[in-house]
Amino acid sequence: MIPAQETVGTHAFLERGVSWVARHWLALANTAWGILVTVPWLAPVAMKAGWVQLANAIYFVYGFLCHQFANRSFFLFGPKWMYAYTELLPYASDANTWWGLRAFRGTPELGYKIAWSDRMVWLYGMIFVGGLVYALLRRWIRPLSPWLFIALLVPLAIDGGTHVISDLFGVGRGFRYTNDWLAALTNNALPSSFYVGNAPGSFNFLMRLFTGVLSGAVIVWFTYPRLDAAFQRFLPVK
Repeated sequence: MIPAQETVGTHAFLERGVSWVARHWLALANTAWGILVTVPWLAPVAMKAGWVQLANAIYFVYGFLCHQFANRSFFLFGPKWMYAYTELLPYASDANTWWGLRAFRGTPELGYKIAWSDRMVWLYGMIFVGGLVYALLRRWIRPLSPWLFIALLVPLAIDGGTHVISDLFGVGRGFRYTNDWLAALTNNALPSSFYVGNAPGSFNFLMRLFTGVLSGAVIVWFTYPRLDAAFQRFLPVK
């Protein structure tokens, strides 16, 4: 039988632990997100330094969070930030397949890709930035309504969903690669580089940036005020 004094001590310890987490949950969340969004950038650093096993471990773990297609990822230590799949073919003959693009991690000539795609950079990065902003403005921020939350996530669903459908046609073959539909709508008013591919400044790149940043901000706006209210219940009454 557990002595009553020991039981009281255990309860007091748990209460202090819960109270500490409730008081510091935002700092803990921001720290966790900061680590999450930093580690993918360490993969190319590790590759460059010759720490291949460490880099492979990072690519493997983050492979559960992202497709890691090389033609939609940033590269470090090379002449360009991003490459079209056609530019990768001389270095990886299977870069015209989705599996080949996922597996390709870079070369000394091209540099090395970070461990997730540009969309994940914008989406998860904005959740981290949004958490920092929330820490400064939390007294004045009210939670986003559920209906507006859903509505503001629609652009991400459309952009991501159409990419998935387009990718079924193969690398460089889908309607979201050429965006002929957009060229027709705009009467080819912009350079072909805007419509075709994923290079910085292209339609696809800008849409992933826009929907990623928007969704990250919306997630914080909807979630964090509610978490704040929930954790307040575990704080001692003053």
